[in-house]
Amino acid sequence: MTQSSDQIYSQPLEAITGFVFDQNVVRVFRDMISRSVPGYATLVSMLPVLVQEYVRDNSRCYDLGCSLGAATLVLRHSITQTNTGIVAVDNSPAMIAQCKQYIDQDKSRVPVELHCADICQLDISNASMVVMNFTLQFISPGKRLELLQKIYAGLNPGGVLVLSEKLLFAEPQQTRLTQLHHTFKKLNGYSELEISQKRSALENVLIADTLEQHQLRLQQAGFRNILPWFQCFNFSSLLAVK
Repeated sequence: MTQSSDQIYSQPLEAITGFVFDQNVVRVFRDMISRSVPGYATLVSMLPVLVQEYVRDNSRCYDLGCSLGAATLVLRHSITQTNTGIVAVDNSPAMIAQCKQYIDQDKSRVPVELHCADICQLDISNASMVVMNFTLQFISPGKRLELLQKIYAGLNPGGVLVLSEKLLFAEPQQTRLTQLHHTFKKLNGYSELEISQKRSALENVLIADTLEQHQLRLQQAGFRNILPWFQCFNFSSLLAVK
């Protein structure tokens, strides 16, 4: 599939439906995420550092909500540990189909298992690293703690969860960070109409939490070593070590 420029919301829509990761989004996803998520490329480029620090021989790495496999491919080219593979999971058939093409074209010999599945129903075991890049925010809030508990149980001692999320802030910080995010998108070519229509589409689909909510939930799941290690505007990433 040829990746195209994101113009999904460039024309006025009579009715704006909830955002879904369908074929139309898959076709433009690389462009969409690079122009919409500040710091995304830097965050993903730092994964080799975390692989070096936390991944162990004879274990698994999980990419939950893998989309087109950006993190999976970086993990794949960073893993030098013996007998260590990757399990990449997404619930969008269109995402998994395109991700499989990218994995098949890749030269690395690190094994990758691709699954089209609900990550809340996934068995996790023998994990030294679990990556969730902007995934939990699309999970029903009532299911988030149970999922984190499952991840904690599936991690080996010393293993790490990389949890990247769009954060919610108190005022006036929220307004300021939202404005910076919108300016970022405008400088990347999005119009006011596109920003407004996509924001409406994401309402009640992407449900953000505060940093404090994430930290408390991670503690409730069992994690005691929780470190915010990356932030760009209202997008952040946490390391939670078992």
